[in-house]
Amino acid sequence: MDVSINGATNETRNSKYEKIMEDKVEKAIETFRSGYNCAQSVVLTFAKDLEFDENQASAISVGFGGGMGRMQEKCGAVTGAFMVLGMYNSKKHPDNLNRKMESYAMIQKFDDKFKSIHGATDCRKLIGCDIKSEEGHHFAKENNLFEKVCEKCLADSVKLIDELIAG
Repeated sequence: MDVSINGATNETRNSKYEKIMEDKVEKAIETFRSGYNCAQSVVLTFAKDLEFDENQASAISVGFGGGMGRMQEKCGAVTGAFMVLGMYNSKKHPDNLNRKMESYAMIQKFDDKFKSIHGATDCRKLIGCDIKSEEGHHFAKENNLFEKVCEKCLADSVKLIDELIAG
């Protein structure tokens, strides 16, 4: 038997949460497919929730795609998540010390969880080819790596952010 609280059962609340999560994942992937990079796609997915201007969100995260300026270092979906967690803690804590400490703690948890899912947080390791070169970028496109790898990283980043924010 499912217990009702304020007229909503656990099953109903879980169903609503799953729908919201599906919508966020879908938004991140649609944003990515429309031409935004991975970092932008994650940040834009949470901008409205965190009352962050979408133009600023897009502008501040633009250089972090492709593993930070297509250098294939830290994955853009990961750096986008770090920015979101920083924005979240900046809204939550008025003083800088708590903002930093909470952000650092959440970012470290995020990083550990992402690595446990994907084995790495570096774009180069995740994609497995050099997207800086024309040949490597072509290889990634031909083999649908942006869909197979990047979209999975986006989806997992969105889910992990939400999990960390929910506590």
